[in-house]
Amino acid sequence: MIRDIISSIKSYFTAYKLINKLKLWKYFFIPLALGFILGSIFIFSAYSLSDNVGTFISNFWKWEFGKSLVTTLSTFVGGFAILIIGFLLYKHILMILSAPFMTPVSEKVEQYLTGVDVKNFESKSSVLSQLIRSLRLNIRSLFLGLLITLPLLILSLIPVVGLIATVAILYYQAYFTGVGNLDYTLERHLDYKESKAFIKKHKGIAVGNGILFTLMLFIPIVGIMISLPIATVAATIDSVKKLHSEKLVVLSQNI
Repeated sequence: MIRDIISSIKSYFTAYKLINKLKLWKYFFIPLALGFILGSIFIFSAYSLSDNVGTFISNFWKWEFGKSLVTTLSTFVGGFAILIIGFLLYKHILMILSAPFMTPVSEKVEQYLTGVDVKNFESKSSVLSQLIRSLRLNIRSLFLGLLITLPLLILSLIPVVGLIATVAILYYQAYFTGVGNLDYTLERHLDYKESKAFIKKHKGIAVGNGILFTLMLFIPIVGIMISLPIATVAATIDSVKKLHSEKLVVLSQNI
């Protein structure tokens, strides 16, 4: 799995070159705008709601002694919690809304790598079912992500254990994010159950793709706009490689 993670991270560098070579930036204007708008909404929400959440939490402290400190800490914790939840919502909502724009990009990259017009493939799903599939996949990933991440967030406040919990958070968030990015390609070749089995077998590429996607989101302003387009192209490269290894596609280009 480590080898797949490293290979997937390297795909980001190839992805940037392919975006320029295939002149794909023109397809990214709407996803870029969506990323900026959604990111701004969630950041503003965390800032504006942190005081309310902090006050609510501090009300459980019934003593005057240390009330100010408890309120300050509660405000920080509340804002941080909202930011984390917003961050998880942001990623999956962005992937759902961007599906109609990312799928054509994935198709062009795959066509370049295989030399085969993807329109000739017997698609596993229609356009409508693709949207439903994206919604189903990302809601599932969001639910599981919250279910796993929230307890780990609490553990992350404990010394020593917190370091392990933080690494675990990054791993699971990277995995669920990578699954969404890989599916822009896999939806053309595999049905929902087949796709889940495929990713389970090659989970390293999902983790590697999701790690850089997640880290890129922390780049001020630019990160929330360019992370998804580059991650989608990188995920297409990874998916096509693994589909080739499973003899489901044939590569015509060296990558």
